[in-house]
Amino acid sequence: MHKKIFIPGPVEVKEEVLAKMATPMIGHRSKEASELQRSITAKMQQLWYTKHQILLSTTSGSGLMEGAVRSCTRKRAAVFSVGAFGERWYKMAKANNVPADLYQVEPGQATLPEMVDKALATGKYDLITVTHNETSTGVQNPVEEIAEVMAAYPEVVYCLDTVSSTGGTKIEVDRLGVDICITSTQKALGLPPGLALCTMSEKAVAAAREVEHRGFYLDLLSLYDFIQKKDYQYPSTPNISLMFALDYQLDRILAEGPEERFARHRAMAEYVRDWAKAHFALFPEEKYCSNTLTVIANTRGINVAGLINRLKERGFVISNGYGDLKEKTFRIAHMGDLTLAEVKELLDNIEELL
Repeated sequence: MHKKIFIPGPVEVKEEVLAKMATPMIGHRSKEASELQRSITAKMQQLWYTKHQILLSTTSGSGLMEGAVRSCTRKRAAVFSVGAFGERWYKMAKANNVPADLYQVEPGQATLPEMVDKALATGKYDLITVTHNETSTGVQNPVEEIAEVMAAYPEVVYCLDTVSSTGGTKIEVDRLGVDICITSTQKALGLPPGLALCTMSEKAVAAAREVEHRGFYLDLLSLYDFIQKKDYQYPSTPNISLMFALDYQLDRILAEGPEERFARHRAMAEYVRDWAKAHFALFPEEKYCSNTLTVIANTRGINVAGLINRLKERGFVISNGYGDLKEKTFRIAHMGDLTLAEVKELLDNIEELL
């Protein structure tokens, strides 16, 4: 029996989207490959409200996160963390010998604009990283307010991790002043894992040109320059099968309508939040709650592992808490092509088990 997954990724993928991965192979140096990548770029630019170049990487989102902090930090990076994936960006910087400082908050709290302003006012940093949507704590950071701060620091490269929000939440890259906006396929875009995408502004390109040791496979400047020189191709072989599925799924997303898709995600999020408040409590502060997954505080002290196992017997999969929050919280994702009806069905089953 297929178990329907409501976890923070991978997500449920439509059969017709999976079928596109069986499209007959083409050469990655062919005209067809260039056309495929140009098509993906144009659609991602619409979804991200950007004119910036789109880069594609056969990695998870972590690949482009590492590439960004290594390729574009000339002086020092300020890493703002609201959980495990913000911390990961800091670990990447340190592992690549990139000078960086970590700015953390208590789990469930958000990165506030005044924190960013205080750090950047020191003049120590020429790159910052922010997690838009943190799946370990269920926090969605106030990027609209952070954008106002970033406007005062035009020399700083702004990297934003939208791995678990792109496709489920409106992210206007150019208006927000984001230079490198990163996502991957297995979350709210509704595809299998295996590809990551990012924007790269001219400011980020100029910064990368000043960095001598950018690595090799994850060198964003190498990806950028190759696209310009070789007509939308890549230095190494990309995952062409998944690119066919991505191109098709982006058509589906644009046909649904980005605003309609974001509204569907909001409706699912609000329903789960109301349910969580009625039966348990929300883990993050409500005004910073994610629209693509909800982290629920286990205020009733239930056996989370037991609940998960019993749900599996009924054909549903949710997630326990992340790391130290394992039994203290549980997580319900509502992203991709899931519907409000499917979310209601899941919650009805949880209520019966409780």
